[in-house]
Amino acid sequence: MTARTIVITGASDGIGASAARTLAARGENVVVVGRSAEKTERIANEIGADYFVSDFADLAQVRRLAAHLREKYPRIDVLANNAGGIMGTRELTVDGHEKTFQINHLAPFLLTTELLDTLTASKATVINTSSAANSLYGRLDIDDLELANKYSANLAYGNAKLENILFTAELHNRYHAAGISTAAFHPGVVATNFAADTTSPFRFMYRSFLNRFMLSPEQGADTLVWLATAVPGQEWVPGAYYAKRALAKANKQAYDAELSRELWERSTAMVAQDSDRLDPRG
Repeated sequence: MTARTIVITGASDGIGASAARTLAARGENVVVVGRSAEKTERIANEIGADYFVSDFADLAQVRRLAAHLREKYPRIDVLANNAGGIMGTRELTVDGHEKTFQINHLAPFLLTTELLDTLTASKATVINTSSAANSLYGRLDIDDLELANKYSANLAYGNAKLENILFTAELHNRYHAAGISTAAFHPGVVATNFAADTTSPFRFMYRSFLNRFMLSPEQGADTLVWLATAVPGQEWVPGAYYAKRALAKANKQAYDAELSRELWERSTAMVAQDSDRLDPRG
């Protein structure tokens, strides 16, 4: 069997790196994407994979990443949008967007939509790493996506993880008939470097004795690996949210079809506006 091409973002550490190792060991053609050049190159060299460095806090870098992927890989069988994180205090990116919103939602939205021609032609699977924080903290106001009026680190992260599920559902609605299969999943509470370089209160939990009760990166990556290797439509239901290889209950807002449609439309307008600003002809 010819090896499939599997692109994993956020693959320089944690569950992304673990999934990359597992999939490469199974003979898949894994493409490692990460923010840290040193860490990303190290993982890629370890498993014999191609790699790209891209900081999702800069949408120009996301566009360049998409262009490189389109050029090098005429076929992409799986796109795993795994990059993300919690940021702490409210901060704007170079693009002028709230950082948690951009890194967790807007950047993977841009990457995916920039690759749509390749993904549809490949009948690809698109996997979005979400979190149970979508239910715990998510309270999405479509008119304040960047939390200019009411900000907390937990709300920003919960909303972003809810947006991952809404994006999964709307991508399914728009492109499943064209051949794309989508899924979002909660990896569990995993012992990683999550929030280590932020001011979020979460960083204390991940550095405390509670760390010993968390899942290993390998355990956290299990559902991602399963979604990437099992047959959509036969072994899992496209367009849904999963935990521990099973359908899971998400925030009630995650099932709002109008909200998912509106999020898509507003995200499209945001990335188009950013592109126009960068284009000297715009």
